[in-house]
Amino acid sequence: MGKSKNPRRVADNEAVATATMLRGSPQKLNLVAAAIRGLPVEQALTQLAFNRRGPARDVKKVLESAVANAENNHDLDVDNLVVSEASVGKSLTMKRFRARARGRAAQIQKPFSRLRIVVREVEEQA
Repeated sequence: MGKSKNPRRVADNEAVATATMLRGSPQKLNLVAAAIRGLPVEQALTQLAFNRRGPARDVKKVLESAVANAENNHDLDVDNLVVSEASVGKSLTMKRFRARARGRAAQIQKPFSRLRIVVREVEEQA
């Protein structure tokens, strides 16, 4: 018997990659993700390679994973891929404490983020 097949959450000409526990705030990660939204994959990878922000390395790894998923799992043409969606969300926040003067303590928050990148195959324009 078994379970029924899990339906795809994206279209047939799309592929997805996600990262769930990226260290850093979603606000900083979103600045990098916004730089690649809507770009062709080749141009987006170049943009990330020369981006000086810290999360750019993580975004590049997820984008490369989405491209590999498109090529190997869904038989899409890599040359026609475009970053159709790059969404960032909050994950958990580690809470730590730092000793302060007069026996007090200050809270330190260490946020984690999640990233979801969707690449879509577009038709070649003549």
